[in-house]
Amino acid sequence: MTNIVSPVAGTISKAPPRRDIGIKRRYAAERRFQAYGIAAIAFGLIFLFILLWTVIGKGYTAFQQTSITLPIEFAEKTIDPNNKRATDPSVLIAANYPVLLRDAIVKQLNINASSRPDVRDATAMLSKSAPIQLRDLVVADPSIIGKTVNVTLLADANVDSANKGQIDLSVDEKNRKVNDKQVGWMNELKASGALTKEFNTGLFVNGNSSRPEAAGLGVALIGSLYLMLIVLVLSLPIGVAASIYLEEFAPKNKLTDLIEVNINNLAAVPSIVYGLLGLSVFINFIGLPRSASLVGGLVLTLMTLPTIIIATRAALRAVPPSIRAAALGLGASKMQMVFHHVLPLAMPGILTGTIIGLAHALGETAPLLLIGMVAFVANAPTTPLDPSTALPVQVYMWANEAERAFVERTSGAIIVLLLFLIVMNMGAILLRRRFERRW
Repeated sequence: MTNIVSPVAGTISKAPPRRDIGIKRRYAAERRFQAYGIAAIAFGLIFLFILLWTVIGKGYTAFQQTSITLPIEFAEKTIDPNNKRATDPSVLIAANYPVLLRDAIVKQLNINASSRPDVRDATAMLSKSAPIQLRDLVVADPSIIGKTVNVTLLADANVDSANKGQIDLSVDEKNRKVNDKQVGWMNELKASGALTKEFNTGLFVNGNSSRPEAAGLGVALIGSLYLMLIVLVLSLPIGVAASIYLEEFAPKNKLTDLIEVNINNLAAVPSIVYGLLGLSVFINFIGLPRSASLVGGLVLTLMTLPTIIIATRAALRAVPPSIRAAALGLGASKMQMVFHHVLPLAMPGILTGTIIGLAHALGETAPLLLIGMVAFVANAPTTPLDPSTALPVQVYMWANEAERAFVERTSGAIIVLLLFLIVMNMGAILLRRRFERRW
């Protein structure tokens, strides 16, 4: 039994003095740290907003295109004066279509045909690709020869910029590329409904061109599609197979440790090194065609593999060991345990890593430049062996052009590329949230 000693009567017990252990100082440091974090996030968001504001502000106009609708008289004396098109269709290709355009716009604007400066300025309002538009119409349907048909033609890049308000028309006409006569004709055509702004479908259909109003992302979109298909078909099975072997079957020794270290190092190698590897191996040694989507896909596959392997191994490692033990305890072989139990549970992480790797590959430019995908390609590729380009390379090429109108084309292409990347990253997030299991 413990004896409890009561305090002596008449004495007051005092609590030990409270020592200041710096709690106020610690709270102040915590508040400062939170403020630093909020400032860092705000700093990043501000620059992100400036970037998006700049790109979207300059690029949204690329999704509209100024066009001029003219009644074109497809005169037979100009296109096929000797009536040889039945035996020699090439006469339709070599016809003098600029004359048809000149006559049509002179008639539309009531210009004196003998005034060469006026005729020259009026004709300059139409795109240099307008004769090609007429040629394609006639070749596709020769029956329009001898008829007058309303044709919607692309306006010149300077007229397009002026119509979109990108050229200050208040300055002296000597300091701008659209003179006062052309401005007056633009207003006249706009009042009659002949000059309009429409959605620029050519941005997604046309190939590259030296004329900004006719340049499009068609070839780059198809080339990027080929690249992503090749990367997906090659990197996903190879990366998953390598990850399964290293994580589930490979013995833990110095060799596998060396392989793991090298895989982690390869994920940090600059992408231009993979371009040099592709140039020396796939083009110079194997002899694959330069500028082909196949070569670009192989190079991007090598670059994406380390990312997929690391993500897949992390997903496999996240599956609880009890799943493996239960499967083996019920008599499953190691192969059955991996493919019937572990791999399905790790699939969300694998798919997420694959999509992120594909998004990374979609935005790469440096390796594609070294294998020649920076070439000027106007015709859409039909196979992965045909010359092609890709979206980031097209952005790079347009950014180097001197024409003012290519500025909005460059920003418009960046917007399209960002949309693809956002969609792919959102897909990865949705897959993660939809199929992720928490243990």
